[in-house]
Amino acid sequence: MEINWETRLFCLIGHPVSKSLSPNIHNEFYKINNLNNVYLVFDIKEDNIENIIQSFKAMNIQGFNITIPYKIKIMDYLDEISKEAKLIGAVNTVKNENGKLIGYNTDGLGFMKSLEGNNINVKNKNILILGSGGAANAISTSLALADVKKLYINNRNIDNSRKLVMKIGRQFPNINIEYGDLSLNNVKKEEIHMVINCTSVGMYPNIEEIPISLEEFPKNLIVYDIIYKPRKTNFLEMAEERGYYTINGLSMLINQGLYSQSIWLDENFKNIFKNFEEIRRTLEIYVE
Repeated sequence: MEINWETRLFCLIGHPVSKSLSPNIHNEFYKINNLNNVYLVFDIKEDNIENIIQSFKAMNIQGFNITIPYKIKIMDYLDEISKEAKLIGAVNTVKNENGKLIGYNTDGLGFMKSLEGNNINVKNKNILILGSGGAANAISTSLALADVKKLYINNRNIDNSRKLVMKIGRQFPNINIEYGDLSLNNVKKEEIHMVINCTSVGMYPNIEEIPISLEEFPKNLIVYDIIYKPRKTNFLEMAEERGYYTINGLSMLINQGLYSQSIWLDENFKNIFKNFEEIRRTLEIYVE
């Protein structure tokens, strides 16, 4: 691809960002579709956010993604925020519409699309979420919108679990939701349909670690680990040994990136999603 004066710039901001696969996803998408766009990554300090945003406006950057630890902080500098991003309380995608910055969140959308890709329907199901950070927040909100039967949110720090459960409970007063720690003493394991690991346990470099034991869960359990590096965590290997259906985080990552593209390009997501498999094959080179 030739970069010239007509090339449109998109990017990711966060800290740290050196291991991000976002450039691989987005630049592969531009290559496949022969678009004169480029996607870069900027590692920025928190005290520079306001200046960076003003620079983006001045440079007419068309859109950008936000990763940890700025998904909440960025909301202070936006002109408008989508309904879903407000519900989640975090923004990971911003579109520049003639100098007006509009924030969105595609994390939950990416997760739900990955379930669809695996023919999984969560309506009236009992779901256990491990973790209470940004990913757990987005995923639990999306699951509440999808009419799950019951949500458990369990985290090492039970106070953080409680805070997230209270937030979800205020937004969805009719939802059946509980919090607890990783002992899972509050969880009726035999009734669980899916376990979702939203913690960093099992990620490089601590790849031997697992967030919980999978003993006493039913044999038709689905185990989803949003970690994608390594491609198969110890947690997923343990789940496979028990005969459980497993999903890693790569499809969620690609989907949330493609949702960002649909927002930036004003394109129907179905047209964007047709590139999923080709991008997935490319990314697998970078994921062990």
